[in-house]
This record gives sequence, structure tokens and C-alpha cells, in this order.
Amino acid sequence: MKQSGCTVFNDRHFSCENCDGCVSGGFDAATSQIVLCQNNIRQQSHMNRVVTHELIHAFDHCRAHVDWFKNVKHLACSEIRAANLSGDCTLMNEIARFKFGLKGHHQTCVRDRAIRSILAVRKVSKETAEKAVDEVFDACFNDLEPFGRIPHSKADARRAYRDFQNRDRYNANL
Repeated sequence: MKQSGCTVFNDRHFSCENCDGCVSGGFDAATSQIVLCQNNIRQQSHMNRVVTHELIHAFDHCRAHVDWFKNVKHLACSEIRAANLSGDCTLMNEIARFKFGLKGHHQTCVRDRAIRSILAVRKVSKETAEKAVDEVFDACFNDLEPFGRIPHSKADARRAYRDFQNRDRYNANL
């Protein structure tokens, strides 16, 4: 976040609150604040995914100046990236949801979760959400910043972080 020009203060940019329904968290673009729904998060692994998901939105807000309220394609792109990079669609999570497949399942999960997220935060039709996701899917699915890879496991996440730490050293040698 800092390298993208945004400073993060844990006491200002994170909030734990009770939330309605089954929402686990959210990103408030007006305050640049991540909200964690303490009444709906019961496991550390779930909280880790929610924080990562919402940090992707915060990163997009900082880096890409997302127009969250007027441009549904911007929202779709950030939701695709968050579902793709946060661990929302790991094989274990999908098995726990009784949804699994082999070929192309990760992409299907990312697409479906992005559509669900758009419908949860915007009053748009399912067709509008699907169209927005489909129009930006390839570009946004392949945008792996700031990780450089899809972290499928803790080991992948550690490698991504190590790559990130060494990024300047690599770029200096080009």
C-alpha cells in the first residue's frame, strides 16, 4: 500500500463491528476503512481471507482510483481480483461449500463470487452484474498485483511476499 502511495494506519483504517446478515466484511471507500464483521467471523482462517479480500479492494482504491459508485465495471474488476487473490476460491473452501470441479473451476468460482458480491452491494440486476464481470474478467483475473501470483496456500503466500520484498532488487538488475 505504501509503495502505491497510500499509508495505512491499523487504528484508523480497520474497524471491527457487528454486521447484519451473513456479511463478513467490507471496504468503505469514503473513509478508506476496512470493516470486519466480528459477529460473523468465527475462525482465524476466515478472518485472514476477509482481511486479504478487503485489502485487495483498498489496494485497488489506492492504485486504480476505482469509481465504486458510478462504474460497475470498476467494482466488478476489484471483486474479481479480490475473489481470485484472497483464497475465497481455494479447493478446500469450495469443497466445504459442496462445490467442486476440475477444469476451470477456479475461474468459475471467481466469476460467481464476483457477481454475488456486486449484487450484495449494488442495486443492479443479475444480468447487469454478469455482463460487467464478463466484460472485464480476463484482464482483471490476470492482474495479480500486488502478489504476482495466486496464493493457493500459505507456502505460495510466503513465496509471493518474498518475491515482493525482492522486487526492487530484481528490477535494479534489468
